[in-house]
Amino acid sequence: MDAIPFEAWFFEVPPVTRYWTTAAVVTSVLVQCEVLTPYQLFFAFRTVFETHQVCRGPNCDVMMSLIVEIQYWRFLTTFLYFGPLSLDFIFHIFFMSRYSRMLEDSFFRNKTLDFLWLLFYSSFSLLILSPLVSLPFLGSPLSFSLVYIWARRNPSIRLSFLGLFVFSAPYLPWVLFGFSLILNNKLPKGDLLGIAVGHVYFFFEDIFPRLYGYRPLAPPWRWQIWRRRRQHEPAE
Repeated sequence: MDAIPFEAWFFEVPPVTRYWTTAAVVTSVLVQCEVLTPYQLFFAFRTVFETHQVCRGPNCDVMMSLIVEIQYWRFLTTFLYFGPLSLDFIFHIFFMSRYSRMLEDSFFRNKTLDFLWLLFYSSFSLLILSPLVSLPFLGSPLSFSLVYIWARRNPSIRLSFLGLFVFSAPYLPWVLFGFSLILNNKLPKGDLLGIAVGHVYFFFEDIFPRLYGYRPLAPPWRWQIWRRRRQHEPAE
């Protein structure tokens, strides 16, 4: 049986982008259906390492012990929730899936582990920096970092914004930043954070090696060994 158009399109999307987009949509649907709540998904250090006092003796007013509950899933779910189902959600999912796919299809074709390393670096950086700007959800900054990297790696591509004006691809993050600023009438801190993380990766992967001959952000050797093993595995 021939695949329906949506199914054909879905399996043409490279694997990392496909799974990330699917997980993001499923997460928002579960929140919309009240199976989950945003409170269970957002990231903050105090929520990851929650503490509880539990009575450990007959005199509970005196004998109390501290229990630390580590909610590991928040390290992941903060990158999966893009808000409730709405036009804003569709806007964010569109840009996330579009530029993640374009980046994975062009510069990381047949290099899935290298693309995962990029996502790991960006996610880890955002988790460390998020307390500085008080961002509970980091999916949008992560996708914005990918937009920045794709834009800087495609300087000759010309883009049009809403048919109003044409500009070169490296200006795309700043056009989107300005649009978000005008639309929401407040500083989009997440966009700035994504630009900063994306710029660090672009500088140390694309500019620094040409100047000094090595890549400070290259995957660690264990990661590279795993990648080589995967590349030499026989296809099923």
